[in-house]
Amino acid sequence: METKELLKKVRTIEIKTRGLSRQIFAGEYHSAFKGKGMAFSEVREYQVGDPIKNIDWHVTARFNHPYIKIFEEERELTVMLLVDVSSSQEFGTRERLKNELVAEVSAVLSFSAIHNNDKIGVIFFSDKVEKFIPPKKGKKHILRIIREMIDFQPESKGTNIAEALRYLTNAIKKRCTAFVISDFIDDNPYLDAMRIAGNKHDVVALRVFDERDVELPNVGMVKMKDPESNNTLLVDTSEKKTRALYRQHYNAFRQKSIEHFRKSGVDFAELKTNVDYVKPLIALFKRR
Repeated sequence: METKELLKKVRTIEIKTRGLSRQIFAGEYHSAFKGKGMAFSEVREYQVGDPIKNIDWHVTARFNHPYIKIFEEERELTVMLLVDVSSSQEFGTRERLKNELVAEVSAVLSFSAIHNNDKIGVIFFSDKVEKFIPPKKGKKHILRIIREMIDFQPESKGTNIAEALRYLTNAIKKRCTAFVISDFIDDNPYLDAMRIAGNKHDVVALRVFDERDVELPNVGMVKMKDPESNNTLLVDTSEKKTRALYRQHYNAFRQKSIEHFRKSGVDFAELKTNVDYVKPLIALFKRR
């Protein structure tokens, strides 16, 4: 992509998503994703009703008067985006492609993180980990992430979610909040890896999909191609049985994905390419 065109796209996404994150998501994000725990803030004189367990006995002995430790929530988080860059993300029939939706949602989450003084990092994955951007703070860092989202060219076409989750578990030592953003079309098993990652980190699944993933239109004979395997197939979409089987296959795949999320204890939301993603994201935040 030409530099001028890339910068224009980055600016467009920045303007849209920064406004959304500031006006809509910041408060919901803050309440949905908690910090690491309680951190010591200061000491003050003991008051009637204060918990005795918080008395600072060293200060109390020094001043011969009871003092108590005050704790505040330790807000700072590390947020990781696990972004699917496999070839199935280059699909979309209305409004935008899956990877364009992924870029916008990733930008919203990034700006929400920066508003809360959190670090943000990215793992781009296909059937392998393509690139790791370590978590940092700052607008400059977020703009780099957005540029990568728009212009990144993966080496592989396939999908291996388990590989990305294993990399997360090994690379990020302290507990983080990790968003796995993918269509979850993956022939490789990932349930065990998601369970392990979910035990160490706060993992959230964002499943993106297009209406043509769900249902075939009646448009006669169509040549269909799997972008990851390059296999092609001639399909007669005018047959009701074919369209019904296609829909059944999708419903079974969707149900299996949801079962994986639930068995792993992972919160999730479903985002459609031609539908506003604001409502499902806010609903996700409010459920937590």
